[in-house]
Amino acid sequence: MPTPPPTGPLVTRDTVAAQLRLLGVRTGEILLAHSSLSSLGWVNGAAVAVVQGLLDALGPDGTLVVPSQTGDLSDPAVWSNPPVPEEWWDRIRATMPAYDPLLTPTRGVGVIPETVRTWPGALRSAHPQTSFAAVGARAREITDGHATDCRLGERSPLARLEKLGARVLLLGAGYAACTSFHLAEYRIPGPLVAVGRPAPGGGWETVTEVAITSDRFDELGHDFERDRPVVRGKVGAADVRLFPVADAVAYAERWLPLHRPREEEFLHPPV
Repeated sequence: MPTPPPTGPLVTRDTVAAQLRLLGVRTGEILLAHSSLSSLGWVNGAAVAVVQGLLDALGPDGTLVVPSQTGDLSDPAVWSNPPVPEEWWDRIRATMPAYDPLLTPTRGVGVIPETVRTWPGALRSAHPQTSFAAVGARAREITDGHATDCRLGERSPLARLEKLGARVLLLGAGYAACTSFHLAEYRIPGPLVAVGRPAPGGGWETVTEVAITSDRFDELGHDFERDRPVVRGKVGAADVRLFPVADAVAYAERWLPLHRPREEEFLHPPV
């Protein structure tokens, strides 16, 4: 049986740049992008063309930031997708490679962030599970100093993005992917959790962290979009949303205590 022709629209590097500019992406700004390549249509050049288009829209003074998370560098006891046999746990902990910002691939965030992570000149933050990668004029300022006991809080790139006036770009991704909401979790009194991971010098370590989860972020995003100004449009076939990091964090700080009491939360990072 012949392979069916691809479904459109046809998307190119120029398509991405032009349509982002029409939505109001400005030369020189900072974008935190959450993305889905498959949502765009048939992209000539795949993830490379998308990243090129994003950088074209931002210009030489702009900065592109993506989540480059590695949730698999975690305690196998909490894995669920898939779980592993309990008799493997000790061996996995003893042999898991430590985080290396140059070598450790992303997990679960899509091919576009992985492409940014390996882009010429890209920088990556130091947290072994919730790093961010950035390309552009403000990349070092955003990625430096990510505390290894602060996944997505005040000593993470999220707080710097908020301070610098960055905007979130949801490029075919939903609000469940919006990491900016997690910064609000650090500002709401709540439980701490022990997080296991491979230690930088070898062996295993456990650190105390704020409990975070994306549970109900879709509902949070729905209400945020209803109540706050959010730019909406299309790039290719992908639904796009564009809004300030600071607006998302401030709204989540008010919404979460009312709609998602802390006792409902998962107390370990999703993997």
